[in-house]
Amino acid sequence: MGKTIVFATGNQGKMREIRQILKDMDVEILSMKEAGIEIDIAEDGTTFEENAIIKAKAVAAKTEHIVMADDSGLEVDYLNKEPGIYSARYMGEDTPYDIKNANLLKRLEGVEDDKRTARFVCAIATVLPDGEILTAHGVIEGRLAYEPAGEKGFGYDPILYLPEYGCTCAELSEEDKNAISHRGRALRAMKEKLEKRI
Repeated sequence: MGKTIVFATGNQGKMREIRQILKDMDVEILSMKEAGIEIDIAEDGTTFEENAIIKAKAVAAKTEHIVMADDSGLEVDYLNKEPGIYSARYMGEDTPYDIKNANLLKRLEGVEDDKRTARFVCAIATVLPDGEILTAHGVIEGRLAYEPAGEKGFGYDPILYLPEYGCTCAELSEEDKNAISHRGRALRAMKEKLEKRI
């Protein structure tokens, strides 16, 4: 196959996950930076899927390669599904995640277990060179932890507790996380669709 996929992100943690999950596809996976694409994209969609499509189309306009983009975030039911599509921009884009995480935990202080339900959601959009758009989704259910735990992962991983695994996303091994994460599920669904087309 020998094809190239440009993934619309500059997040190294994300790139590592993506390469790991898609490693058995015969494709080279480049970040936007590695592909020499530098653009500011206004993510003004109202859903994860809309934002993923906006990102993928913007990058696809700059390259002949297959372009993939994801939009993902944390939904906390008690906070009306905040931060949701604003997860990356919550409290400002440059705010470190330990501060964002602490803020969310503070907002749920004293809230009982059964009301702390939360999930990671991921939508992935792929734009093929002929302009066709494919989308896939993945979700992992859990609840907001009482305190951050774990050093692995990135972003909100330390505060999403997974009752069935007895730990947070940041305490899972990379292998386990990729097997069950929202991005892992969405990427595997996308991989199936892509394999039929490339």
